[in-house]
Amino acid sequence: MAAGAVPASFTGLKSRENGVGFAKSMDFVRVSDLQRVMFRRTKVSVIRNANPGPETINLQPASEGSPLLVPRQKYCESIHKTVRRKTCTVMVGNVALGSQHPIRIQTMTTTDTKDVAATVEQVMKIADAGADIVRITVQGKKEADACFEIKNSLVQKNYNIPLVADIHFAPPIALRVAECFEKIRVNPGNFADRRAQFEQLEYTEEDYQKELEHIEEVFTPLVEKCKKYGRAIRIGTNHGSLSDRIMSYYGDSPRGMVESAFEFARICRKLDFHNFVFSMKASNPVVMVQAYRLLVAEMYVQGWDYPLHLGVTEAGEGEDGRMKSAIGIGTLLQDGLGDTIRVSLTEPPEEEIDPCRRLANLGKRAAELQQGVAAFEEKNRRYFDFQRRSGELPAQKEGDEVDYRGVLHRDGSVLMSVSLDQLKTPELLYRSLAAKLVVGMPFKDLATVDSILLRELPPVDDKDSRLTLKRLVDISMGVITPLSEQLTKPLPNAMVLVTLKELSGGAQKLLPEGTRLVVSVRGDESKDELEILKSTDVTMILHNLPYTEEKTGRVHAARRLFEYLSENSLNFPVIHHIHFPNDTHRDDLVIGAGANAGALLVDGLGDGILLEAPDQDFDFLRNTSFNLLQGCRMRNTKTEYVSCPSCGRTLFDLQEISAQIREKTSHLPGVSIAIMGCIVNGPGEMADADFGYVGGAPGKIDLYVGKTVVKRGIQMEHATDALIQLIKDNGRWVDPPAEE
Repeated sequence: MAAGAVPASFTGLKSRENGVGFAKSMDFVRVSDLQRVMFRRTKVSVIRNANPGPETINLQPASEGSPLLVPRQKYCESIHKTVRRKTCTVMVGNVALGSQHPIRIQTMTTTDTKDVAATVEQVMKIADAGADIVRITVQGKKEADACFEIKNSLVQKNYNIPLVADIHFAPPIALRVAECFEKIRVNPGNFADRRAQFEQLEYTEEDYQKELEHIEEVFTPLVEKCKKYGRAIRIGTNHGSLSDRIMSYYGDSPRGMVESAFEFARICRKLDFHNFVFSMKASNPVVMVQAYRLLVAEMYVQGWDYPLHLGVTEAGEGEDGRMKSAIGIGTLLQDGLGDTIRVSLTEPPEEEIDPCRRLANLGKRAAELQQGVAAFEEKNRRYFDFQRRSGELPAQKEGDEVDYRGVLHRDGSVLMSVSLDQLKTPELLYRSLAAKLVVGMPFKDLATVDSILLRELPPVDDKDSRLTLKRLVDISMGVITPLSEQLTKPLPNAMVLVTLKELSGGAQKLLPEGTRLVVSVRGDESKDELEILKSTDVTMILHNLPYTEEKTGRVHAARRLFEYLSENSLNFPVIHHIHFPNDTHRDDLVIGAGANAGALLVDGLGDGILLEAPDQDFDFLRNTSFNLLQGCRMRNTKTEYVSCPSCGRTLFDLQEISAQIREKTSHLPGVSIAIMGCIVNGPGEMADADFGYVGGAPGKIDLYVGKTVVKRGIQMEHATDALIQLIKDNGRWVDPPAEE
């Protein structure tokens, strides 16, 4: 159905209690009230309004061909600049959360909670590293009793950092620990519901209402106790642990995550309790971003202003974990969303604080400067339902002397900047570009760089360097060079980098007919300046805004550029080109790439990445680029890991086992493996994984295929080999490539 007002012939709009109404203007309606109705013999999903009425609103499919019709909805304060979303203040002990306060940093202990001395020691180490809040897992009565000793010991040592109890499946334990900890985290998916069996259940309205009454009966005592003691609550939904009831009604989806949290929030509000925050965590950054946006959109409808705790769960370790977190958390911070954050890494908890602080500083700076561009109307970006805008890849043209079809990759491209010095050692360069070598000649492989930027061409008489470039061009690797270089030292079949000003001046007419053009665009140019693109045959656009820009926001400038391209039906591929200044810390580079380019790629905006940092290792930049594409669910070039950060529930040494599994399985692109310390988020979070390695009991491992356990109680010393055999049995194993 095309976008437009809902027609009178749209049957079934008032088929349920309260009816279905639509807002009068471009306000928006409840995202969580979803129902299926018939329209022209087709079942579609519509969204009920919280305040039914006869008015109509313009609706559109969530994406092309999608059966879900949505209004254009507000999910942040501004789409063209970073403005922090206004929230109420929630007190967690002596720490205030909300838009009037700094973005708070937190992490979680990994010790056995019953080991009071070890837990106290770790909390102090975390506090000394700069965390504002610490979460501790509390799974049973013994752990709850230990919490009193932990709190008392910390107070005696003059550590007053607020403590949060992480609760799953255990309402009585939550009641107990609320007497000593400042905040209780409840998981709506398992606090009152049974553990998900991933069964499709049928509910009548009456059945569903009874379930809600049961949740209220179980949750109310905790809310009342938190009111009495002045505690806070985090209603923390996990994509991996939604209840069967929610999944049957809303699907295993961001919308189900939002509704799961809102069931608990409505109870809090009914009891006049408002000292709570929300979180919407998932291991997939795309799902995580969509869920938070839907949550905020719903809060705008309701007039709610509760703070947000941001995090990508089971992000993993090292650069992979930092990149996933930067993509998810950074995207939301760029839109002014988020009041406290955690970067979940499979590393010691104090190691999470530094990347967490770097992300918080990025969000703080963007909001303080209100980085952005001049206001523009945005009609084409999909906020809630991922749809990739795929640029038109280069095609062969009559007269082409080389094959240009490989200069970009359909699943996302990686471009790298190469120096003249690198051309002097051809084999080393080919290996750095991740090309395969056969008798010293390069060939493209799964994770080979697609094109290179050469800011300076070798002299015409430097035959060796030019032969090196010819061999790259011959394997369909693009070579991009500035207009001035190509005019003075022409390289056969190079693609030429031009600016909009050069294009407008007609400088490209000095080039041979058929020369491929790459255009560098800031994104904040006037429409008049961009007009030249309509009459130019562009191979690709490099979106390149200087990283040191104070007021202009890279994300907002790119959104404006994509809006212009869509409005004018210009389907040029767009590469996100980020040039980092010298002395940029590695973590800042990873976080900057994830938060700036990742924030666009998770919306399907962009066809690749070009990272430049003159003083950084070439292999590091290449790997970071591929990690970014894989984190945004684009191009898979290595095994994907869903790895939990460990906590007091973990039944084995997660860091050691994770490293062991990665060492033996990292060569399986397209395969996803979940490594989970316990079963709390296990099967659900493994919805994103092909295989799962999950702690089932001390010293024992359960193996999964998807959400289904296929082997139980394997001795830990045999479990990694059993996992490899399981991958082989399912036809997903290949032997590691032989060393060259």
